[in-house]
Amino acid sequence: MRLFIAVNPPEDVLDEVEAAVAAALGVQEDPGLRWSRRDDRHITLLFLGETDPARLPGPDGLEKAFAAELARHRPERISLRGAGTFPGDDGAATVLWAGVQGERGSPLARPAAGLRRAARAHGVRVERRPFVPHLTLARSRRPTDLAGLRTALTTALATTFWEAGEAHLVESLRRDGEYRYRTAATWALG
Repeated sequence: MRLFIAVNPPEDVLDEVEAAVAAALGVQEDPGLRWSRRDDRHITLLFLGETDPARLPGPDGLEKAFAAELARHRPERISLRGAGTFPGDDGAATVLWAGVQGERGSPLARPAAGLRRAARAHGVRVERRPFVPHLTLARSRRPTDLAGLRTALTTALATTFWEAGEAHLVESLRRDGEYRYRTAATWALG
């Protein structure tokens, strides 16, 4: 099964994201992006990829390790602010995302690092690239010039702060050529 651990924004924040995207598209034409579904928008803390489901349950399983790790971290107040692209070249990007801002320090960095350590301790290979907290808004199959849209979103996107107090283990299921997400477990921070 293909898995990741994520924080989901509340409905009112998703409303604010939708309004900011609409405002940005009023300024900058949509360059033919595939926009993520509202219900699928999340902030990934850890991407696990293909994972043997037998490794999840039990006293030494991944679920217990992740729950224990997340319990070590307090909830954080965060907001979605501004925008960015992957890779970093706005003129040839394939992903457009909303940035995450915390009231204190680097948002969600500690729980994300702790989850990486817990996964590695259980023999799960984890990407070594730096953690960049973000919410994916849209993707392009080919590198596309997203500079204008990123700039418009940077001005338009500033949601209210909310408390990120839980994380979800999410299974990514491929149906009809698209990925759909199903929450497999939920754990509280703190």
